[in-house]
Amino acid sequence: MKIIADIREKNSLIISELISLGVDIDLKHIHVADYIVGNIAIERKTVSDFISSMINKRLARQLEEMKQYPQQLLIIEGIEEQELYNDKEKNLEGEKQGMHANAIRGMILSIILDFKTPIIFTKNYHDSARFLNVLMKKLEKAPSEISLRAKKKTYNIKEQQQIILEGFPGIGPSTAKKLLSEFKSIKNIINADKEKESSEKLKKFLGKKYENFIKIIEQEYY
Repeated sequence: MKIIADIREKNSLIISELISLGVDIDLKHIHVADYIVGNIAIERKTVSDFISSMINKRLARQLEEMKQYPQQLLIIEGIEEQELYNDKEKNLEGEKQGMHANAIRGMILSIILDFKTPIIFTKNYHDSARFLNVLMKKLEKAPSEISLRAKKKTYNIKEQQQIILEGFPGIGPSTAKKLLSEFKSIKNIINADKEKESSEKLKKFLGKKYENFIKIIEQEYY
């Protein structure tokens, strides 16, 4: 049995580690997931990538797309090298920490319970490679057909509008839908602060997130 790896993983340390373990690697362009072992789709994320993909909602879309495979796994790599979350609100320098620990806990529970995707926490890339190697050996005892037919999900206009709004910090699916239902278009939402009544409506929907929303819209890119 071979481990199929996405071509974008070709320079990763996991690939070189798998080769050193004697694993046969087949590099292909995979539309969904980073690795395929048997009929299992595997998404690998470092701790920092896991958190950033939570924030920009990329992770939820990737997990949804992996459902095209009979089984899915999510590897969160590097917990020995980087802390996944910390219950302290501030670091040693007194600066506010990143994402709240409970938000990360909630996402982990959602991945397991809502997306039905098991999670493997690995210490580093050596550990990740060894997990993949052991998985391959287990599946060799009961081989299954490998499929590369999974495709990136195509979103309709309504879904694309929601995804754009969900890219703003603090705006989840529910708020995005309510905003679009009220203002009818992204353009109207963006321009809401130019008219007093619309601005007040937007403030009511976004609450404390309103000022940051306006700041992101108006800030020049540099």
